[in-house]
This record gives sequence, C-alpha cells and structure tokens, in this order.
Amino acid sequence: VQLVESGGGLVQAGASLRLSCAVFGSTISINAMNWYRQAPGKQRELVATITNTGGYINYADSGKGRFTISRDNAKDTLYLQINSLKPEDTHVYYCNVQDQLVGLVWGQGTQGTVSS
Repeated sequence: VQLVESGGGLVQAGASLRLSCAVFGSTISINAMNWYRQAPGKQRELVATITNTGGYINYADSGKGRFTISRDNAKDTLYLQINSLKPEDTHVYYCNVQDQLVGLVWGQGTQGTVSS
C-alpha cells in the first residue's frame, strides 16, 4: 500500500483547501484512514479518522469545526476539506492507513500554508 497526498499550497486566510490522499495497492485490508498534521518543531497531531466503510468518523480537537474528512472508495481516495483557513492551519498534512496486513502506512505529506 502506498499513499500520495496532494492539494496543498499557499492560500489566503479565509479560503478553503481540499487535500487528497490517493491509495495505491490493495485496500481490502484497510481498517481506518486518518489525517494528521505537523507544524515545524512540533509533534504530529491527529486531525480526523474515518473507517473503511465511512460508517465511523471522528475528529480530534484540532479538526473540529472547520474540517471534514471523507473518502471515495470507488476512487481509492481520502479527502480533507478545510474551510475558513487561518494562519495557524499552516502545517504539513499527512494521511495514513491502518492496514491489517502491513500495519501503519504514511504518505509523504503535503504542505498547506495560509497567509494572513
């Protein structure tokens, strides 16, 4: 399983970003998918989780309110919609999957930068 994030960039405060995480390889043994983010010099923090079927969604405190996690199983893609962006949303955003066979798999990250 390989993950490739995209959709980051430089945007102004108040704008929106839609991050994507494409999954390459077998997805049948994936239990859950997550979005994390990491600011320079800080620990990576969980933003949101969605199960394989999409039946369970959970947002960490960092992801409540302006973040929406979703997935399109037909496209094998995970999404994170971030609205009303703030400068403090400037992070590298990572996706990961919990796979029953290979364990935890991370993508390479995509940088989201919000200017004031």
